[in-house]
Amino acid sequence: MASQSDRLPTGVAGLDTILGGGVFHGGIYIIQGAPGAGKTILGNQICFAHAATGRRALYITLLAESHSRMIGHMQRLSFFDQGAIPDRVSFIGAFKILDDDGLRGLLDVVRREVRARQIKTLVLDGLITVHEKASSDLELKKFIHELQAQAAFTDCTMFLLTSAFDGQKFPPEHTMVDGLIELQTSLHGRRAEREMQVHKLRGGWFMGGRHSYRITDGGIAAFPRTEAVLATPSVWDNADGPKVSIGIAGVDRMLGGGVDQHSVSVVMGPAGSGKTTAGLQFLFGGPPEEPAVHFGFHESPMALTLKARALKLPIDARKDKLHLLWRPQTEAILDEVTRELLSSLKQFGARRLVIDGIEGFAKLTDERKRVTAFLSALCNELRAQGITTLVTAETDHIGVIPGQPLAGVAPTGLSPVAENIIALRLAPLRSETHRLMTVLKARDSKTDMRMRRFEIAEGGITLDEDYGRAERILRDIGHQNGNPQLPSADPRLTGE
Repeated sequence: MASQSDRLPTGVAGLDTILGGGVFHGGIYIIQGAPGAGKTILGNQICFAHAATGRRALYITLLAESHSRMIGHMQRLSFFDQGAIPDRVSFIGAFKILDDDGLRGLLDVVRREVRARQIKTLVLDGLITVHEKASSDLELKKFIHELQAQAAFTDCTMFLLTSAFDGQKFPPEHTMVDGLIELQTSLHGRRAEREMQVHKLRGGWFMGGRHSYRITDGGIAAFPRTEAVLATPSVWDNADGPKVSIGIAGVDRMLGGGVDQHSVSVVMGPAGSGKTTAGLQFLFGGPPEEPAVHFGFHESPMALTLKARALKLPIDARKDKLHLLWRPQTEAILDEVTRELLSSLKQFGARRLVIDGIEGFAKLTDERKRVTAFLSALCNELRAQGITTLVTAETDHIGVIPGQPLAGVAPTGLSPVAENIIALRLAPLRSETHRLMTVLKARDSKTDMRMRRFEIAEGGITLDEDYGRAERILRDIGHQNGNPQLPSADPRLTGE
């Protein structure tokens, strides 16, 4: 008999992570949820996953859909293996026995079939029917107790599928089983999102809280919350090394020689200020052989390619080392998108990453309170993976207010997760709009925080050598808006 402390993976993507590695051999687990939540799919998926490892599985139905109908539905899913039936995965219907002989008759069937077929994984679909057939809570508890004895004696792990309870009173079986997994659907406006929660896992650690899941062509796919999975980075962060270029010579000087390897830099600004251009220049700021990834929510890979070509950036010369990923802000699961991103970074061996429009992550969830923890976990993991990252963030488009040139820039939410913060501003002056840049933060570096005027032309962003023109623009904006207290700029200051 296998040790009770041994974990048994369910074989379901993401669920085993939530369970801390899986369930325990010889335990009994309830999977509950409303109709359509995916209980039957999950039960079959576990059976076929275990069968693939050499275990024999039995699926018992009680007043559910016929086996032929159920198997017809399961055949459309990639985990289904016709060759596993009936030797490694078998199906029986036991409702008539339950109806005729009660709970005792159903127990006899379970004992007989588990021993005769040498079953190691059993799914009982329709515990609610057993609940209704029991004459009392005590009889139901005795039934669960007998199942536990059978599971322990034969080292057979059992999963009991049932409908969601009304919430007024916990069913008696909840206190007796070794684990409880709930599947549910929540509405966010008109959008529905499936969520699972492990309420109980006797004898082991599990990842608490709600986690999103999806029913796919491959069955159930669960996506544990990123901030829970990456509560600590997957590897130790080693940030030693020389500074690296951000891809814009003038900005490197303002930052004291560049940015630290494995650091996170934020470029903030309103639409049209040059954030995406800065991101593209960052991609090409390292050695030609350095793998780089651009991940964005807005512009498609083709649009970015055309933009880079228009700026005369070497995008075509680096196709083998540059990867452009795009995730439109349609219906998606935050943790699924994050998992795909991290998987791609590992696959490509990325050393540089641009996330264009980091606020896109926040728009994938209605749980605003988790965004800060999510971003912190993501950025910590990127550092730990040795990736130097630049993210862009949208700010309000309010122009420059006289005497308050940084009004509308709110880096508070990003400051804890970024070593460097650069602000881009649009400064309307009469008929012309100027672009200005300043460094708001550069951790552990001597920083030039004076504003610079910049232009976007062939090659990308080009900064003024000094702050003179930027200062003159700010002074002239003050006079334009009726602030005579601000002195006019001395033309000798700008060299004009």
